[in-house]
Amino acid sequence: MILLLHGANLNLLGEREPRIYGTATLADYVAATTAAAKTSGHTVEALQSNHEGELIDAIHGARGRAAAIIINPGAFTHYSWAIHDALAAFEGPVIEVHISNPNAREPWRHTSVVAPVAIGSIMGLGMHGYELAVAAVSRVLAAK
Repeated sequence: MILLLHGANLNLLGEREPRIYGTATLADYVAATTAAAKTSGHTVEALQSNHEGELIDAIHGARGRAAAIIINPGAFTHYSWAIHDALAAFEGPVIEVHISNPNAREPWRHTSVVAPVAIGSIMGLGMHGYELAVAAVSRVLAAK
């Protein structure tokens, strides 16, 4: 099972700043990720929360249960050392994914505290980035 996590404000996908994030909804992203995982023989469990502690609890709960985590932390990317620490305690691969490219946006978005505990980061490719994250996780898991 792959745990798919979405952080703050991503429940507003499809409504919030469509020129940056497009018109696809959170449900569309979950469905695309689930479909990509199915072709690789994996299932997806998805959670979105605007509450940092709920995401941390989900990461802790994934230990020994999930094979991998794909996470779009939203704004938590830039300052949540607590999410960083929770992900560091997870034994499987973690992929950080972003719909837009934070490095092409405001300077405060250029730092990720999640990236150091992820095996890779995929940015700026919209929904395709999630499909690539599933492919990457599948390869890493198959190589074990």
